[in-house]
Amino acid sequence: MRRGRAVAAATAVLAVVAGSLALTRLGSGEETGGAKDTGLPPATAPVERGDLRDSAQADGTLGYDKQRKVNAGAAGTITWAPRTGSTVERNERLYEIDGRPVRLMYGAGPMYRTLKPGDKGRDVEQLERNLAELGYTGFTPDEEYTELTSAAVKRWQKSHDVKQTGKVGPQDVTFAPGKVRIKSVGAGVGEQAQPGAPVLETTGSERIVTFRLDVAESRLAKAGTKVTVDLPDGTTASGKVSSVGRTAKPGDDPQDDSPKVTLTVSFDEPDEVDGFDQSPVTVNLTGETRRDVLTVPVNALLALPGGGFGLQVVRGGTTREVKVELGMFAEGRVEVSGGGLREGAKVGVPKI
Repeated sequence: MRRGRAVAAATAVLAVVAGSLALTRLGSGEETGGAKDTGLPPATAPVERGDLRDSAQADGTLGYDKQRKVNAGAAGTITWAPRTGSTVERNERLYEIDGRPVRLMYGAGPMYRTLKPGDKGRDVEQLERNLAELGYTGFTPDEEYTELTSAAVKRWQKSHDVKQTGKVGPQDVTFAPGKVRIKSVGAGVGEQAQPGAPVLETTGSERIVTFRLDVAESRLAKAGTKVTVDLPDGTTASGKVSSVGRTAKPGDDPQDDSPKVTLTVSFDEPDEVDGFDQSPVTVNLTGETRRDVLTVPVNALLALPGGGFGLQVVRGGTTREVKVELGMFAEGRVEVSGGGLREGAKVGVPKI
């Protein structure tokens, strides 16, 4: 995770403490470098008015959605397999066993049994809707496999020059939510396949980015949040957060065990990211924006003895401490109000 301009709460507190100690020492009359302190801070910064944006950067990976494994529906020898990177759509060959094509159909549920007249279930309706989409009609798509369904199946089988049994099983069809992209081939031509053993690994066709974000910063990336993605060729593509994981897990970095959630990004213009796969990218997130507010550098803050925070305002060679209310931390600055502050006023900061 790379924060960019974002300031997390813990970092802000450390900066406040460091700035407070530095200014307190310099204002106490201690000598540093042989020169006696005059009571003025070593440096000043102006109070600025403008928009403050809470932002962050995260390292992500560009890939495809809906990764899944395709298991063999029958035992035999793989006689044809698709090319890695190719796309398979409804009714097209996904692979072949003993010269018999297994075709892709669309559906959320698996093809786990051989369907025949008299069978009932959601898998029946799933098959019937595919047949109807392909033009093999004459029945009502529902959860009952009738003789009318069987007749449509026979017409479908005849169109592919296979035995017209009127039955369909895992050796004929595999279901997937939509068209698939072949990510890898687990069993090549000439190798043996066993029922339930993986033969292909597929993905969906939609391009996505996956990345992980500290739980403390997950408020920056709710579903629908607009982002930009820096691509490997130096260009930038726009998108939005499409999903946010519900489970937080430690990161891969042994030096950073803070809990993180996994998020995905979809693109506004997917064609902009053609040609990249499993490539490192940078996700730029912009969260809340506070408009027309007064801000100061985070290290200008002082921890006041009575509690709360203040600033050392410098004017005409004199200083005074004023108590302020804090708002949002971002971009190395903090929103402040109160204390009679105005735009352009000078506040003390440690010398850099």
